[in-house]
Amino acid sequence: MKKLSDRQQAVLDYIAAFLDQNDYPPTIRDIKNELGISSTSVVDYNLKVLEERDLIRRNRNISRGIELVGRIPQRSSNAVAVNIVGQIAAGLPIEVPEAFSQEDILGQIEVSPEVAPRGGEGLFALKVKGLSMIDALINDGDIVVLRAQSTCENGETVAVWLESERETTLKKFYLEGDTVRLQPANITMDPIYTPADNVRIQGKLVSVVRQID
Repeated sequence: MKKLSDRQQAVLDYIAAFLDQNDYPPTIRDIKNELGISSTSVVDYNLKVLEERDLIRRNRNISRGIELVGRIPQRSSNAVAVNIVGQIAAGLPIEVPEAFSQEDILGQIEVSPEVAPRGGEGLFALKVKGLSMIDALINDGDIVVLRAQSTCENGETVAVWLESERETTLKKFYLEGDTVRLQPANITMDPIYTPADNVRIQGKLVSVVRQID
């Protein structure tokens, strides 16, 4: 394998050091400023090289979506506990409770204060079932942390409740006239089209926690 350039090695070392200090990854702008790189596009190019070498993984749906391959997440004394309140399909929709109650809580997941700046207020977590968001680095068995909200912008990844089907799913949201397109991040899967009045947004994706067996 071709040796990393000095800049690529510096980026990799900075990501590791930042993770050790903060227990969450840096942003592209953090890397640019710390290493004195001329632009965020140059940082992005070097991150792509690291990704191609299988040294990092990236989730472009979230601002701090950089993960070091092989790094076991460290427990943070400042970590915020978020309730896991069920599972959500990243594939065909599956039925879950329309409203979560105390009885639905399956456990808790710890997230960094960066993800939960208000101490976890308004956050909930769901376990992913399915592979339709795999190209966004959301795998079967991962935990997604969402902020409860009823609106979103086109292109955001959200949990939505489908009223007539009484099912929920995790997809990218696009409002197209009177129709909503729920777009998977998997080139082998087709989008779901449904009337806009059939969709209730439950929460917006803020973080993904990969489960390590």
